[in-house]
Order: sequence, then structure tokens, then C-alpha cells
Amino acid sequence: MKRVLVLVILLGCCFTISAAPTIPIVTATTQPNGSETYSVGLQILLLMTALTLLPAFLLMMTSFTRILIVLGILRQALGMPTVPTNQILIGLSLFLTIFIMSPIWIKINQQAVQPYFADEINIQTALEKAQEPIRSFMIEQTREADLKLFMDMSGTQASQLSDVPLTIIMPAFITSELKTAFQIGFMIFLPFLVIDLVVASVLMGMGMMMLSPLIISLPFKIMLFVLVDGWMLILGTLASSFRI
Repeated sequence: MKRVLVLVILLGCCFTISAAPTIPIVTATTQPNGSETYSVGLQILLLMTALTLLPAFLLMMTSFTRILIVLGILRQALGMPTVPTNQILIGLSLFLTIFIMSPIWIKINQQAVQPYFADEINIQTALEKAQEPIRSFMIEQTREADLKLFMDMSGTQASQLSDVPLTIIMPAFITSELKTAFQIGFMIFLPFLVIDLVVASVLMGMGMMMLSPLIISLPFKIMLFVLVDGWMLILGTLASSFRI
């Protein structure tokens, strides 16, 4: 009896749905200048799809990658692999990214978002205008050798940087960010490595080979980092390393 009742309810729902008027989701309207604008339903669908790509956007087109890698190397150099925790490092990297990228996002808001909300431009024009500030940011941080490498691999010829497609700028930018992050991390690692070597040599000279050098060197590395105001130096250096 219960199965029959469930079947009747499902059939009723199907008839109700089939009887309901259809809502056009994908419609295109041709403008007088020849361009096309899409329906609000399709624009919402594209927006929801873009939100799923937000993590990739954050990693590939902002300063987040360099900051997170440098802070991770700093944590290893201090000899504390779990302090600060991953949540703290990611949160610190995210807020520092917001601080560094705020001029870029202000330009995108003024040039693309607000005119689109005011119905002054269509979505295609808004996307084109939104690309300009982020393109300029990525090109400023990208090494010429990395950009040339991806242009040669793709067989792209461009007389000006403005002609280089975004699909080439993005991998070149992330490659340069990785290289820069490891260079900064190497410079951070050196003083802590010297402390480890000195402590290990002293322990070996005293015949205390069974004692782990990390136990002795950790307080000295923390003291050095605090005395030189390490967090201010690291975060200040990271923020100033981006050319905006």
C-alpha cells in the first residue's frame, strides 16, 4: 500500500511539473552594435560556475602562492613544522593577499563591476575590462624568461605584451611566483641553518652526540626571530616585493 501511495505522489509531481510553464534559461538578445547579451538565468549559471573556480583563481592570479610558500618555509626553518598551524598560515596569507591586491580589485570594481551593475556595459565588456588590471599585475611580476618560454612552447608571436593571451600569462606568472618564493625562502633559511650548525658543532665537541641539536637550537632560533621582530620583517618584505 505504501509503495502504491509513493508511486501516485511521484506521478502527480511529474504531471504538475509538465503542466507548469517553462522558463527560458538560455536566451540571447542581439544588440544594435552586433554584440549579444544573454539572459539573467544563464548569467547566474555562469556566475555560480565561476565561484567553483575561485580557489584556482586565488592561487593562479594573485599573490597568495608566494606568501603561503614563504611562510611555510619559515615554519620549517624555525624547526616547528606544526606551529603556526595550517589554518593560521592560510588565514594570514589570505588577509595579506587582500591587502596587496586591494588596489587591483578597486580598479576592477570601478572599471567593470559597477558599470555592469548600472547597465552601462554588457557582461562581455565587463569581463574584458576586468582582465586589464589583473593582466597588468601578473605581467609586472612575471620574468621575461618565463613568459618567453611559454610563448615559444605555444608558438605564439606577439609584438606587445598586451597581445599575449591570458592562457600564456597565467602559467608564466605562477612559475615566476614559485621561483621568487623559493629565493626568498632560501634567504630566510640561512640564519637559522647557521644556528643549527653552530649548536651541532658545540654538542659534538662536548661529546653530547646523543642529544638532539634541535632541542638546543630551537630556543635560540625563536629568540633571534623575536629580537629582530621577524614577523614584521617577513610580512613587510613580502608586501613590498610585489610591484603594483
